[in-house]
Amino acid sequence: MTQNTETIRPAAVSGLFYPADAGELHQQISDFLDTAAITEHAPLAVIVPHAGYIYSGPIAASAYINLRPLRNKIHRVVLLGPSHRVGFRGLATSSATLFTTPLGNIKLDVATTQQLNQLPQVQTIDAAHAQEHSLEVQLPFLQEVLGEFELIPIVVGDATSTEVAEVIDKVWQDDATLIVISSDLSHYHDYQSAQKMDRHTCTAIESLSPDDIGVDDACGRNPVKGLLTVARQRGLHVHTLDLRNSGDTAGDRKQVVGYGAWSVSR
Repeated sequence: MTQNTETIRPAAVSGLFYPADAGELHQQISDFLDTAAITEHAPLAVIVPHAGYIYSGPIAASAYINLRPLRNKIHRVVLLGPSHRVGFRGLATSSATLFTTPLGNIKLDVATTQQLNQLPQVQTIDAAHAQEHSLEVQLPFLQEVLGEFELIPIVVGDATSTEVAEVIDKVWQDDATLIVISSDLSHYHDYQSAQKMDRHTCTAIESLSPDDIGVDDACGRNPVKGLLTVARQRGLHVHTLDLRNSGDTAGDRKQVVGYGAWSVSR
């Protein structure tokens, strides 16, 4: 059904995962980006973490800094992340026309979203988006580095690599579309164990080997594996930009969460 009025999905985790004040948020992201270096030319896709900014912001910035040269060249962002609060089968789109953050509104690509909803594994589930942080924490970074763009936000539930890959392949038709995958890595292991697990996952990502990523290796394994499937089919390459954990940023080393950043390019 055609949307006739604007429907806004408001920020749910501002003030929790990142600052609610626009000025403070802008400054924090700028500080993260200032400590990162551009290492990749024109990524076609990135994989980034989604924890609170004090934990994962520096790692995310190592990917987002590489998007700065693409400002005004990227017109659409397809953002996929795992569901943390709502269980469902397949992939969930939103009926909203705008997502908002302290930095302003982002317009959704409603027409393409409606096309995706025709796929059997895709359905509109607003409840999956309402409190989901894995997508929301990426939006201020994207607003800072890209400026204006249209968004297709997709929360990924219980879905196969093939099902996710079909969705990505359908919308990833030109260089004006950026794919962003949101995922953390291992959860709540000691520092050394986490490093070992995350290095294994990193190798799987670099080698485009989705089947080597296990259930406990990454909370966003389903969208990650879908991207790797498409990247392999298209002959693309993955480069590691950062690989650390919360013990390196803002937490103790007894129980850490792993974070990585990767770029996908030709």
